[in-house]
Amino acid sequence: MIVEIITPEKSLFEGESTMISVPGTKGSFQIFNNHAPIVSTLEKGVVTIRKPNDEEINFDINSGLVECKKNKIIILVE
Repeated sequence: MIVEIITPEKSLFEGESTMISVPGTKGSFQIFNNHAPIVSTLEKGVVTIRKPNDEEINFDINSGLVECKKNKIIILVE
């Protein structure tokens, strides 16, 4: 999957991922390859990205929005 994390000021991350965990407004959830299309609001918490080499990267966020469509995930955060 291709993942982009974008703030109003800059791009925080762009690259490949095998799993993403996000703090959804109604509870945390994970996105894997070939996930069904989804759009969700995000609340304060941690976005975790697992790269193909199993390295995990964490980003603290205050709020945001995630969109997943055709193995492309865009996360807009504050």
